[in-house]
Amino acid sequence: MKELLAPAGNMECLKAAVTNGCDAVYIACKSFGARKFANNFDNDEIIEAIKYCHLYNVKVYVTMNILVRDSEVDEFIDQARFLHKNGVDALIVQDFGMICLLRKKFPNLEIHASTQANNSSYNTCKLYYNLGVKRVVFSRELSVDEIDNIDVPIEKEAFIHGALCISYSGCCLMSSMLGGRSGNRGECAGSCRQPYSLLKGNKELEKDKYLLSTKELNTSSYIDRIKRSSIYSLKIEGRMKSPLYVGFITRFYRRLLDGEEFNYNEELDKLKTIFNREFTKGRILGETDDKFMNIKSPNHIGLKVGKCSIYKDKIKIELDNSRELNQNDAIRFLNSGKGMIINYLYDKNMKLCNQSNNICYVDNKIGLKEDDYVSITQSHLLEKEYNDINLYRKVNVYYKVIAKEGQKLEISIDDGIRNVKYIGSEVSQAINSPIEKSNIIKQLSKLGDTPYISNNFDIDMSNNIFIQIKELNEARRYLTNELTNMRLNAIPEFVENEVSFDKFNDNVIESSKNTCVVYNEDQLEKCIELFDRIYVKRKDLYDKYKDNEKVYLYVERCGRDYSNVPDESLVSDYMFFKDNMIGNYTLNVTNIYTAYFLRKLGLKNITLSVELTEYDTNNLINKFIEKFGNVNFEILKYGRVENMIIKGNILNLEENSYEYQLIDFKNRQFPVYYDGKNTTILNHEITNIDNINNVYNRFDFYQEDIKTIEDILKKNY
Repeated sequence: MKELLAPAGNMECLKAAVTNGCDAVYIACKSFGARKFANNFDNDEIIEAIKYCHLYNVKVYVTMNILVRDSEVDEFIDQARFLHKNGVDALIVQDFGMICLLRKKFPNLEIHASTQANNSSYNTCKLYYNLGVKRVVFSRELSVDEIDNIDVPIEKEAFIHGALCISYSGCCLMSSMLGGRSGNRGECAGSCRQPYSLLKGNKELEKDKYLLSTKELNTSSYIDRIKRSSIYSLKIEGRMKSPLYVGFITRFYRRLLDGEEFNYNEELDKLKTIFNREFTKGRILGETDDKFMNIKSPNHIGLKVGKCSIYKDKIKIELDNSRELNQNDAIRFLNSGKGMIINYLYDKNMKLCNQSNNICYVDNKIGLKEDDYVSITQSHLLEKEYNDINLYRKVNVYYKVIAKEGQKLEISIDDGIRNVKYIGSEVSQAINSPIEKSNIIKQLSKLGDTPYISNNFDIDMSNNIFIQIKELNEARRYLTNELTNMRLNAIPEFVENEVSFDKFNDNVIESSKNTCVVYNEDQLEKCIELFDRIYVKRKDLYDKYKDNEKVYLYVERCGRDYSNVPDESLVSDYMFFKDNMIGNYTLNVTNIYTAYFLRKLGLKNITLSVELTEYDTNNLINKFIEKFGNVNFEILKYGRVENMIIKGNILNLEENSYEYQLIDFKNRQFPVYYDGKNTTILNHEITNIDNINNVYNRFDFYQEDIKTIEDILKKNY
């Protein structure tokens, strides 16, 4: 049995998800969620949401999946404590330090590792399983076959529908580097939905296209493969979406999962009308690079219904067969990108009408000047249809009745998990009118406004007995009230532990040392002379120089198998660390607890997040020393931050060529390259921060030549 997991950005969306058949919802508090700009839930609403969902046997997961700063840790723990005490079913968490701290502090609180934690390998899943995490939410880049091959006894969750990040989640720093709005802090500005040009050297290959904008994930055509997979929880993206979207898409997948027969193409057309960036089956089902992107438009394009031409002050629309337009629909003209609401609709004779399925006219109030194609982006009738559907959700219950003459009446109700029993008065012989079995069923079935429905009765009764109808009604009310109370108060035992921490006493360097990242052999040979440690990007180059004690491998990011990683490595993903490994800034260390638990797992050096300010960095180091003792930290002093890492070759780049650049609307230039597996986009600016004492200063070189490297080092010291 699969879990259908639906999004909810507010209470209206939550109720739409529940009434349309979800098994669980994921929501966020006002703080710590990765969709900061959704309405989200205050604490009173959280309590209401949990009670409402639990009444219908729907689980509630709360996203607390941002990177946490040291100044926020106490508030984060307070919020987790509040949610735990009020019966939340799980927290979805990104921050590694908070995952470890929550597991130690609240042993009965279920934790899910967010997709923001970049769960893309067996090693990462095994690590989280060993830490007591109940579930991992897989990176959208993994195929269903890859997920099936991860043999770890941990619950698996994957996205089956909705918007896609082009970068591995948790690995995107684009929005943060460009405007200080961190995707890892729930503030993503959607840099991937902006237009870019692509250059190779001085040659322009693409101009002002949405080169990083993906289509919308839609696995509905392949639901049988998903159902056969080891994925337990099937997740719909959309906490920024409307109640109409949430309700419709939940019901759409509920019907597919239940094997209900319906007109699939008709429902798909409705879905396109509600939200559509064009659809892709996604990496989960092996989508190829060329079918993954929509470089023409990042917006909702709707359902194409016909073509248009200019006629005087009107727009003439010729609708395709079986398509129709209605007054108050919203339409978009696909080539121009312009859109409008149809306030007035005219038939082919220029008479006002409410509906047309042939030739019609609309006022040209947007100044359309050329022939175009037309799509519906909002259907007035579809919204009315949804609002008019009297959907309700009922919980099936089972009654058992024992009515034996001379014994007390026994009636029990069972929801499949809980059982409540009513003991009534003694059953007597009937004098005039004996009660029939059908009368008992009729009275117990009057469940009215309760959440319950019953078509399942087991009645063991004597012949010719009398039971008062009044008592049957009292029994029904008692049983349903007690069952409701049990469902609402099924809260795991709250346990809070005091957490103790070890002290470290590492041999911390007395003055700063220098490390660097290199791409080619010329850089490597020069840097061996100048630097204390060198991280080599290419495996073949590392193998050639690995006997040099200064040389470390820069392990590929977002890999699938880390079982044979050398001890001397710079690692970018969570795995089982070895004592001589260095943690990259991509481990997203923004608080002392993440640093503490990483050191406990064996990392020799810990590189702090590039999203920290210089003040934050100094503050973290000082707080760590005060609380936990001495360890070695590393910072990125110079270099281009890796803004995105993208599966595949979506830009169709020549492998291992470093001549390419993406240019944005502000003419900022982003180096980009494809290494045979992933596409990496570097920041347009070079980071160059002031000195911080007693740390390893890292210099990330890209295409700098030997003289430039020497000059950079001289300039910085």
